[in-house]
Amino acid sequence: MFDNNQIFGAPLAGITDKPFRRIVRMFAPSAPLYTEMISCHSLVEMHKNCPRNFDRYDDEGNIGTQIFGANADLMADAARILQDAGAAWIDINMGCPVPKVATRSGAGANLMRDHKLAEKIMRAVVGAVQIPVSIKTRLGWDDAHRDWADLIHIAADCGVRFVALHGRTRAQLYTGVSELPQISDDIKIPVIANGDIKTSDDVRRVTDLGYSGAMIGRAMLGRPWVLGVLSGESTVPRHVGAIVLQHFEYMLEYYGGRAATQMFRKHAAWYSSGMPNSAEFRIRVNQINDIDEMRMEISKFWGCASVI
Repeated sequence: MFDNNQIFGAPLAGITDKPFRRIVRMFAPSAPLYTEMISCHSLVEMHKNCPRNFDRYDDEGNIGTQIFGANADLMADAARILQDAGAAWIDINMGCPVPKVATRSGAGANLMRDHKLAEKIMRAVVGAVQIPVSIKTRLGWDDAHRDWADLIHIAADCGVRFVALHGRTRAQLYTGVSELPQISDDIKIPVIANGDIKTSDDVRRVTDLGYSGAMIGRAMLGRPWVLGVLSGESTVPRHVGAIVLQHFEYMLEYYGGRAATQMFRKHAAWYSSGMPNSAEFRIRVNQINDIDEMRMEISKFWGCASVI
């Protein structure tokens, strides 16, 4: 599932759900994509209020399912469930900086400062499944603890197949400029670059630094075709409005009417960013709860009347 110089779609909480991935797949049929991060507790206990606990991935192609948690046994159980659901590979989140994950639950970025627990989890997950396992991490907890290379060496020893490295510390959250380090020859597994990668020049830059691929994150917001453009699988679409409507229909199918309409407000805003009268459009959209009204505003703004 991994080749050098691949362009990955990053896991984005609240964004890279199944409807969003369906849109990305229209432009990047073969690109490796990640799910949103999935709680091992929620998945194993099959919490009914979380639709992604029940997703299947058989028809999604090269899809990695990202899990987070601090309990090695539960992480292993979650990995087995996702393997059975058709995932191409399992990814362990070791970089999420938000307090709910990184401090209160001891997962995500907290594993960067607890390498023993990180190792225990990696060995448990690798031993639980027959598909590849990866990790996604950051430079370190803060500037005083940039020990990303140490964690990658441990991952390689545990049988992890590749790593995605975000060029910020946990302390930075998502602020400041991503600073990706040179990858030295003693790193024995492929490393994927993540953080502020938006253009083909960015991809070339990280390739020159020794990375085996690049991961596109926030550049996909409102531009789900960017992955396909950078990987050479597609071009920028001419009729964006039809894509926006199709995305909304996928959201309705997955979440149901009112929930989907409210959740889609942010997507509509991202799609419209930089366009004439987009500020007024966002104000209107952020007040919409009705399905037909959302369809009408999208159609009026982009001058379209149908989905793809």
